[in-house]
Amino acid sequence: MMKMTVVLAAIGVIALNTAPRAQDAYPNRVVRLIVPFAPGGNTDVVARITAEYMAKALKASVVVENRVGAGGLTGTDMAAKSPADGYTLCVCGVGPIAVSPHTEKLPYDSLKDFAPISLVNTNPVVLLVNPKLNVQTAKELVELSRNTPGGMNYGTGGVGGLTHFAAEVLRVRNQLLLTTVPYRGAALATAAIVSGEVPFGFVNMSDAIAQLSAGTVRAVAVTTGKRSPSAPQIPTLIEQGLVDFPIESWNGLLAPAGTPKPIIDRLAAVMAEMSKDPAHQKRLADIGSIAVASTPNEFEAVIREDTRQWGKALRDIGVVK
Repeated sequence: MMKMTVVLAAIGVIALNTAPRAQDAYPNRVVRLIVPFAPGGNTDVVARITAEYMAKALKASVVVENRVGAGGLTGTDMAAKSPADGYTLCVCGVGPIAVSPHTEKLPYDSLKDFAPISLVNTNPVVLLVNPKLNVQTAKELVELSRNTPGGMNYGTGGVGGLTHFAAEVLRVRNQLLLTTVPYRGAALATAAIVSGEVPFGFVNMSDAIAQLSAGTVRAVAVTTGKRSPSAPQIPTLIEQGLVDFPIESWNGLLAPAGTPKPIIDRLAAVMAEMSKDPAHQKRLADIGSIAVASTPNEFEAVIREDTRQWGKALRDIGVVK
């Protein structure tokens, strides 16, 4: 009996000593960042910039894997169902995480199937008008719409996305007659505003920044709670009294639920350092994004609040009951 007790005690000591070493060794193989959108978009570019920083910080290979389909739901679901070992993570956007739960029957639960790590960036949505349109502010655009027989058209990079819902919130809150003209992607929607095919539309700042620099469009508002550091001269919709809550695109790093806390905390620490790195900040600013970070608990609170807020907004505009 004494020998058995000694053996069991020895096994317990080995187990206690092995677990910390296994976590200390993380990562000892390739880390995958799942991007649920096509290459070239904001989430993809942000993920690739993030992967470069993570690889140096973790001293490991970090690769980006695009898993496209169903407006971001396919890749997000794949990430949620991956092993909870820290080697498959998701650079996920606000749409599949906080908006789609109200508009789709999802194969995952954003709040239960993920372990939030940190926000990575925010990306302002900007209200653009054709420069020939005789308006300088969003308030003037609203007045022009009210005084236009039959209302006005607006362009969007796809029905059911954040930029489409931003326009619909503006429409309902200000009782406007607006008609959606959908395009296959933000680039085509922005080009339609440039050409005058549609007079205005909402697009992500990252999709608008080149046209803004060239002067081929005019920005009359951003949808965030505060003015964008990349374009501080553009007022918000809130300060112009046209909406009462911020509409903000973000990307964040998430792991499958059940991922060990030491791994989550280590990755969150890397994200915190990354957000303070001047070179990283500039790379994101160059594409119209803002480098941010949060603790896992703070990020979870953001997801919960955005999910609640979008539920109310979508009910207000009649998208859901």
